[in-house]
Amino acid sequence: MNNTTKWFIVAGVVLGAVAAFLAYSGNPGNMGVCAACFLRDTTGALGFHRAAVVQYVRPEIIGLVLGGFVASMFWTKEFKPVANASAFPNFFLGIFAMIGALVFLGCPWRAFLRLGGGDMTAVAGFLGLGAGVAIASWLKKVRGYAPETNVEVPRAYGYLPLVFALILFAFLLIGLKVGENGPLFFSAKGPGSMHANIWLALGAGALIGVFIHKSKFCSVGAFARAFRGDWGMFMGIVAVVVAASVVNFALGQYKFGFEGQPIAHNDWIWNFLGMVLAGLCFSLSEGCPGKHLVQMGTGNLGSVIFVLGMMAGAAIAHNFLLASSAAGITAAAPYAVVLGFAVALFIGFFGKKAAIRA
Repeated sequence: MNNTTKWFIVAGVVLGAVAAFLAYSGNPGNMGVCAACFLRDTTGALGFHRAAVVQYVRPEIIGLVLGGFVASMFWTKEFKPVANASAFPNFFLGIFAMIGALVFLGCPWRAFLRLGGGDMTAVAGFLGLGAGVAIASWLKKVRGYAPETNVEVPRAYGYLPLVFALILFAFLLIGLKVGENGPLFFSAKGPGSMHANIWLALGAGALIGVFIHKSKFCSVGAFARAFRGDWGMFMGIVAVVVAASVVNFALGQYKFGFEGQPIAHNDWIWNFLGMVLAGLCFSLSEGCPGKHLVQMGTGNLGSVIFVLGMMAGAAIAHNFLLASSAAGITAAAPYAVVLGFAVALFIGFFGKKAAIRA
């Protein structure tokens, strides 16, 4: 086992173990750290959607940004503010990545954590994620899809994602309210009302962010490499599932089966297709949402645009009744998924560098 693979495994163990402990400490079941769900909650807390049960500024999201910053500044010395010309298509990839994830009810990390909690409804999502990455890999190999090369920007710009994240955390600490309606909204019931201690959540997110940056672990990258015969990063996924399983068993919160799983539905077809769409969009954007959040802390402004797209997707999903619930998908969700495939495939077919520059 080479040193790189060891870091992937370490990052996976940290993610799986810490996430399972956060669920024990108050976060929703099998949702210790879900980048998509937590971005959705934060979007609701800012008032961009009004689904009252999923509104809360999640400190874990802020922690991931902080962890990426700390690791890149003081450990790897790789802090480097960059941007690229793929921002416009990446914004739309972020929108439909979020819609696909909310049809499934989770990002790639949550798919692994659900498996680590015994939730077998996540198997379809896991397979869908792999299928989405496979389609993106084909577009890259056969069609020549490639996002624009990053270019350096003024160093001061690279600090802005962390600054805004810390301002948001300060708002959370003081429970910023103006009258009875915002600017921050907090769920009184439902998943948004379930959360760990603020400082524990921030520290946990930062710890995960540090090791994600150091290892360069990425869920969609793990599948893409495995398709090329390199299973090193995929061992990080295995580590997430195993570590989460062990901690869940130890804490008495492991529940094997298909029925009655927390914040999950048992529609295999749309679990699969939702994550095919999400995996396709994540892969075309060169990273899963957790990786993009960590990269925000390292000064990657392209990741900022993708994350903003995901937040826009969260607002659209809840304002237009596209997000699933434990009861299953909504009537409008299939149409949104089909539209998402059309947009993502369009970007993948025509997203050659020469075409973008033209």
